[in-house]
Amino acid sequence: MGIAILILGLALWCGGHFFKRLAPDARAGMGVKARGPITLVLLAGVILMVIGYRMADSAVFWGRHPAMVGINNLLMLLSVYLFAISGMKTALARKMRHPMLAAVKVWAVAHLLVNGDVPSFILFGGLLAWAVSEVIVINRAEPNWTPPPAKPARKEVIAVVATLVVYAVIVAIHYALGYPTFG
Repeated sequence: MGIAILILGLALWCGGHFFKRLAPDARAGMGVKARGPITLVLLAGVILMVIGYRMADSAVFWGRHPAMVGINNLLMLLSVYLFAISGMKTALARKMRHPMLAAVKVWAVAHLLVNGDVPSFILFGGLLAWAVSEVIVINRAEPNWTPPPAKPARKEVIAVVATLVVYAVIVAIHYALGYPTFG
C-alpha cells in the first residue's frame, strides 16, 4: 500500500509541474485562478510521497556505507547551495539556467547513494527523472535564455550563510525523524 501511495504522490507532483508545459492552452485559460489548485495538487503530492515512503517496506539492495554517507553529506551541501543561489541570482546562478532543478538532481543522487531500497528508488529516482525531464521540456519550450542581471557581492555571502543554516535545519529534521545524517 505504501508503494502505491508513494507513486500516486510522485504522479501528482510531476503532473502538477508538467501541466503548464504539456497543456499550455488549458493552463493559460485558467489564468491566475490556477495557482491555488495547482499548489494544492503539489502539496498533496508531497504529503503522499512522505506518507507512502514512510509506509513502504520492500527489498533492500544496499545499505548505508560510511564513505557514501560522507559523499551524501557533501552532495547535500551542494544541493542546498544550488537551491539558495537560484533565488539569490548569484554569479553561479547567472551561469546556470536551472540551478533549482540541478539542486533536485544532486539531492536525488545523494539520497540514492545511501538508500538502496525500492521505495528510495521510486522516490529519489522518480524525482531525479522528473528534474531531468523538466529541464528538457523547459529548454524545448523556451530555447532562448537570458541570464539574470548581476547582483551585489553580498548575495554570495548570504547564499553561503543561508546554505549552512538550512543544512543544519535539514540535519536536525532528519535526526528528529530517526534518520541519522552523519551515520
